[in-house]
Amino acid sequence: MNILMIYPEMPKTIGKFDDLVKLSGKKASFPPIALLTIASMLPNVWNIKLIDLNVKNEFISELSWADYVFISAMNVQSISTKYIINTCKEHNVKVVAGGPLFTHEYEKFPNVDHFVLNEAEITLPEFLNDLKNNQLKKIYRTEKFADVLTTPQPNWDLLNLNDYLYSLIQFSRGCPYLCEFCDVTTLYGRVPRTKTTEQIINELDLLISKGKNEMIFFADDNLIGNKNVLKKDLLPALINWRKNNLYAPAFATQLTITLADDEELMRMLYEAGFRHIIIGIETIDQEALVKMRKKQNTKRDLLENVQLLQSKGFLIIGTFIVGLDTDTEKVFDNLIKFIQESGIIFVVVNVLKAPPGTELYERMKRENRLLTEFEFGENKTNIIPIMDADTLHKGYKKVLSEVYNPQNVYERIVTNLDNLDPFKIQMYIRRKVSYREFLTFTKIIFTLGVVYKGRKYFWKSFLHTIFYKRQYLDLTILFCMLMYQYSNLLDSFLENEKKGILIYSKGNLETAKAS
Repeated sequence: MNILMIYPEMPKTIGKFDDLVKLSGKKASFPPIALLTIASMLPNVWNIKLIDLNVKNEFISELSWADYVFISAMNVQSISTKYIINTCKEHNVKVVAGGPLFTHEYEKFPNVDHFVLNEAEITLPEFLNDLKNNQLKKIYRTEKFADVLTTPQPNWDLLNLNDYLYSLIQFSRGCPYLCEFCDVTTLYGRVPRTKTTEQIINELDLLISKGKNEMIFFADDNLIGNKNVLKKDLLPALINWRKNNLYAPAFATQLTITLADDEELMRMLYEAGFRHIIIGIETIDQEALVKMRKKQNTKRDLLENVQLLQSKGFLIIGTFIVGLDTDTEKVFDNLIKFIQESGIIFVVVNVLKAPPGTELYERMKRENRLLTEFEFGENKTNIIPIMDADTLHKGYKKVLSEVYNPQNVYERIVTNLDNLDPFKIQMYIRRKVSYREFLTFTKIIFTLGVVYKGRKYFWKSFLHTIFYKRQYLDLTILFCMLMYQYSNLLDSFLENEKKGILIYSKGNLETAKAS
């Protein structure tokens, strides 16, 4: 049996960080861990190839080889996914599809031959058994949640890890919170299910053996969803593992702002090697946080929490949302002010959207506020906003124009660096710099310091660091790479605006309102 696995292309979005990836000498941000894990669950005698369209944008020549094409996709990949499916149909190749996109809306993909939905640890064995007995069904799904203790290691041999900025590991699935706009609890439940520390250490050892020495991302829905297991088992094991792997890469993950409440957990995460943390801040408006059920962000000083986490050495990737039902025109200036004062460099601002599988989606459906013919992206919306749509677009444009302005990014870099006072620990992140990485570094400096139109602010950041925070020069270079990325993204947004591409389709919006 010949299986061709295809991972759809991610659209150009703020969160994709295309230019940062390219500057780093990589081709994509993250490898397709779901397909790689599924590959490890297939019979050993099968022949498997994997094509990541974010790395190699061509797959048609391989279709004649394949008996089946396997696809795993998220909502944001829907355009590329439809193209893959339709192309396979034209070449008479059967498609097996899974992932959040299909779990929520499989009925929108009539050209898919078989759906393996929900968690593959449960539904894939059923599919394989029926395939063996020549009794295949159209849809395989389950209401149960998988035992992640049975999850195999990803088959990293199917791709080149050096093509990716991050490699991936997953310790847990599920999140205890019920944010209205998030589908995690629908997909994976409210009780975090964790792997054993032995599983994680084995996965880390495998990645290191493959030569991966850059950042490793823990792709958990909320890493600190089960603090007891984290403190008692995983983090002590990671700290010990790092002592035996002097050049082990740093870690990144996503978690909640509640980390700021636990000094011990902060220290343990830092000592274990966690440096980059994604936090959904969303909004600073308390009424909006209550309405979206983001209770973990309420009754706290968000600015103080962010500054504390950053001072301890964590680089925050902050995500925000505009276009909430309670938003007024003041929200845009308030958000800009918060971001500037916080010193957050990694900033992703989304327009509110309602993904299928969320309570927000169901509420928008009940209120007749859903738009159709929608493709996901952080600068798009699939709902009719309470705020006037033109006001929302102009406000969103203002936020991007201010927050991604090189001078403002520079000011946040200074704020961030000047507040740094990280935990004093015995083991620090060390790096062996290869000749290839040295060449990449020189390319980065040339691009930022000579080619980039905002090079003035690169040099100001560089000199400030040399004079006052020399030990964080590598961090400053990363911040300036983001500055460069933001400039290009802002230019792209403004160019699209000139073409009439807004955060909503006027025709779509008017049709929806009329109905």
